[in-house]
Amino acid sequence: MTQTHSSSGSEVPLFSIIVPTYKVQAFLRDCLDSVLEQSFRDYELLVVNDCSPDGCGAIIDDYAKADPRVVAMHLEQNVGLGRARNAGMARAKGRYLLFLDSDDTMLPGSLQAIARRIEEAENPDLVVFDYSRTHWDGRITPNARADVLAKAAKQGVFALKDQPELLNLLQVAWNKAYRRDFIEQWGFQYPSGYYEDTPWTYPVMIAAETIAVLDRVCVYYRQRRQGSILHSTSRKHFDVFDQYDLVFAFLDENPRFDEYRGALYERMVNHFRVVDVSPGRLPDDARAEFRERWAEAEGRLRPEGHPAAPRGKGQMIPAKHREKARKTVRSLKQKKSVPAKLKKKLRKRVLQAYYRAQRLLPVQQDVAVFAAYWNGSYSCNPAAIHEKMKELAPGMKAVWILKNDATSRPPKGVPTVHPGSLGFWKAMARGKYFVNNVNFPPSVVKRPGQVHLQTHHGTPLKRMGVDLADYPVGRRGMNLVRLMDRVDRWDYSLTSNSFSTAAWDRAYPSYYEALEYGYPRNDQLVNASAADVAAARKKLGIAEGTKVILYTPTHRDYHDAPKQMLDLEKFAETVGSEFTLLVRAHYFYDQSLLASGSAGGARLVDVSSYPSVEELYLAADCLLTDYSSVMFDYANLDRPIVIYANDWEVYRTTRGTYFDITVDTPGVTVQTEEELLEVFTSGRWNGPESDAARAEFRRTFCEFDDGRAAERVVRKVFLGQNEVPPVLPIGERPVPPRPGQQPLAEVTRPRDRETV
Repeated sequence: MTQTHSSSGSEVPLFSIIVPTYKVQAFLRDCLDSVLEQSFRDYELLVVNDCSPDGCGAIIDDYAKADPRVVAMHLEQNVGLGRARNAGMARAKGRYLLFLDSDDTMLPGSLQAIARRIEEAENPDLVVFDYSRTHWDGRITPNARADVLAKAAKQGVFALKDQPELLNLLQVAWNKAYRRDFIEQWGFQYPSGYYEDTPWTYPVMIAAETIAVLDRVCVYYRQRRQGSILHSTSRKHFDVFDQYDLVFAFLDENPRFDEYRGALYERMVNHFRVVDVSPGRLPDDARAEFRERWAEAEGRLRPEGHPAAPRGKGQMIPAKHREKARKTVRSLKQKKSVPAKLKKKLRKRVLQAYYRAQRLLPVQQDVAVFAAYWNGSYSCNPAAIHEKMKELAPGMKAVWILKNDATSRPPKGVPTVHPGSLGFWKAMARGKYFVNNVNFPPSVVKRPGQVHLQTHHGTPLKRMGVDLADYPVGRRGMNLVRLMDRVDRWDYSLTSNSFSTAAWDRAYPSYYEALEYGYPRNDQLVNASAADVAAARKKLGIAEGTKVILYTPTHRDYHDAPKQMLDLEKFAETVGSEFTLLVRAHYFYDQSLLASGSAGGARLVDVSSYPSVEELYLAADCLLTDYSSVMFDYANLDRPIVIYANDWEVYRTTRGTYFDITVDTPGVTVQTEEELLEVFTSGRWNGPESDAARAEFRRTFCEFDDGRAAERVVRKVFLGQNEVPPVLPIGERPVPPRPGQQPLAEVTRPRDRETV
């Protein structure tokens, strides 16, 4: 084990807070921040990296460098939750131990409240406090046994025999503060395996001579949609028998605690029953064996003279059926609309019947169905994947879903179907592969053998998915349950950086596999030549020597209607005739809102309808945006970026964001129109300040975009190859030339490297 030690500033802090971490990069920052932002500061925070394969180790090191209270501990091999906690205890110096799971959070003021309770109770062996469960859809539910804590809190300081109901609490480590010398005196340690809290919690509570209760919610216990590891199907659930053997071994070694045998026997039988009836825990072929072990343990550990606990039949209690909605009768006043409604209803039934019939036919193994931006264009990652599929998997047949007014269409000869048509439903029923940068309709039924790839369409600055539960303005009535039903169809989720991997894990909690391959649409940028840049500028009619600013504002959820955030005419006039300003409206907006022309200074061009945003990137000398995800793609070109964040506080409050763009910025960031004009008139847009910010931004957000993303996707998803070309480190990638820049010396470009 290696350690990075940071002094907490106190020789013996009151608390040692131990946080074991494994594959929680999406939630770890929330957890650590919830501790570090506490008003009470007399603690050390021991964060134990249990050889996590994701970005947890780097996150821990960043926090340790930034805050002296954080101690980073990196285990050399994965040892599991219990032994990782033991490693933290061995290093702890605090008078009291606290354990916090790395996807949970501590509520503000909790440490101060626990410290006050310790002082009031004159340093008890244990302080037990309350918690609530937080759910993926924003719900918060209280501890079901909060009444036990409320009753016990009135009793002052006591031993377990005075409040035996505490044994009925959830067997967890993180709802208590433990006096460290009490733990060390008894030599308590966590065992390995599943249900490791059981042989820790019961002996600790039984042995404690002084217990105090804090009737206050101190921890939010995150209920992840996929469930915890205890909800995964595995024979490891048989560990529950070994863990209760340890509990009763403790009683055997300490016969003065025999009075608890009956209660623990009943808790044990109830625990076995929970494991047995919980769906998805035990493999089907292991259930009979589990019940045999249950019967053996129950017979062996039942106290003499104690009645046998009711076993039950091991059946799940069926959920209550929802009351069927009553059918309403249309008013006779609507007679005139009946024929049209009947026609629409009949058409819907015919399509549904056709779709059901098509699903009875075999899946077509050589058909891939593509869509992008709600069927509005042939573009983005799906189009780039399609182009590479034609090259590497020529036997595959593509079908694109496109509306009649799509802004761009596939090459001639590629079949297209209209959303909701017979052809659409045939494709949905018979296709093998489905590629989209949004979601297919909720009425689509995923058949066994079908494969869904979610490519997304940007790196998320703003909150997405279930992370919008607390942002009603940004959510705009989105049904999160229905959203997650669609997410459950995903087999793969494509990401362009590890930041996005973690964000999608939070926003769309499900069982898909993350493909950290880069964005295929950015291959065109990374592989661009000087000729490509010149061709893009020529198509746009850019005069030689002109500097091009590409302005791409994003959508504001808090605006009921589109609103221009920048006076374009004033901006164009001020920056002067050496610039051309390309303006691209967000795709949510009516593209006719922006007018092209000249304003006595810079040429002003509306490129909202231009079919290829990648060509616009190549033509531009600088990107001017606010919070649009285009900044992450454009950063691959290593060209200046200016952020106009004039409403940042309103935006982040109403929509929610994953980081502060004014701090972790890709270039020069300003918040007033006067500052923005100065940035361009002074030349700061292309100066050292911009270069330094962009370098760090590119390292973080252009992590996997090396020009071979589409190839990796096609080889993995369509060709079934697990070995795909490795990602080239960003420092080894050639930088695409800027407008007017002569080609660099011959370099081996990513597309020229030998393929696997």
